[in-house]
Amino acid sequence: MGDQMPKSPWIWKNGEFIPWEAATIHVMAHVVHYGSSVFEGIRCYSTKKGPAVFRLDAHLRRFLDSARIYRMEIPFDADALRDATGELVRRNELDECYIRPIAIRGMGALGLNPTASAIDTYLICWRWGSYLGAGALEQGVDVCISSWNRPAPNTFPTIAKAGGNYMNAQLMKMEAIANGYAEAIALSPDGLVSEGSGQNIFLVRDGTLITPQIDGAMLLGITRDSVITLARDMGIPVREQQVPREMLYIADEVFFTGTAAEVTPVRSIDRIQVGNGGVGPISRAIQERLLGVARGEIEDTYGWLWHVPGEAGGKAAVA
Repeated sequence: MGDQMPKSPWIWKNGEFIPWEAATIHVMAHVVHYGSSVFEGIRCYSTKKGPAVFRLDAHLRRFLDSARIYRMEIPFDADALRDATGELVRRNELDECYIRPIAIRGMGALGLNPTASAIDTYLICWRWGSYLGAGALEQGVDVCISSWNRPAPNTFPTIAKAGGNYMNAQLMKMEAIANGYAEAIALSPDGLVSEGSGQNIFLVRDGTLITPQIDGAMLLGITRDSVITLARDMGIPVREQQVPREMLYIADEVFFTGTAAEVTPVRSIDRIQVGNGGVGPISRAIQERLLGVARGEIEDTYGWLWHVPGEAGGKAAVA
């Protein structure tokens, strides 16, 4: 069974707040037929100082970058979207949540040329726990190498977080679940390790943290960037390089990173046990450091947390 969507009372659309049930689109909207949307996934964490959004500015920049790549003119800048995000969290009275900015091409165009379609911009938020299920962060997950590859560079621009790109990811995810795994690992067109269906991937070998280099077939992950930064500050050597598939089988540790997945350890790949089959020390240390910063338990020396204005009693005040 798929994920059940928890509802929140309010959604922001084009500068106004509308009820959840009113956020509908027409069947003839361009996005329905051609997947013409760009979006983001952002987490807001509960901290002692109230709700705080993790790396909001980086996510909003990537959102606007994705729109630029797909020639979508969003009439809101990062400052306006940041303010609206804070108001959205407040109105929905959420101390922690997942935030989804999305811009879609609506009614107008009948064919592939989308320019006649208006662009609608939404901000949505809801409660969302562990992406890969209860216990995933603590115990790790069992995954497989997908039979589906990532698209080649200069086919779908994977630096853009676009809705249509995720048809490829859905095939990977459904195949993995049908075969009894929690998640899939994708290979790039040249057969090297790329990323998960919706996460970046790291492995540990002899104390060094290794992750695939940016190659035009994977998303520029913000959590990926955060982990690289934290690891280096923790004195862990980091290498971005080409990763052959078989390196995963002989890794000491493997883990996924992503806004939804956070830092999720991998305990087996294709039924081959990773390391000792548990959560490795480097995976656990990075997970604890990242979540510690995100939850306000460790000093945020990077300026990654944006505290929602107007919080009261550890919870966002209602506007």
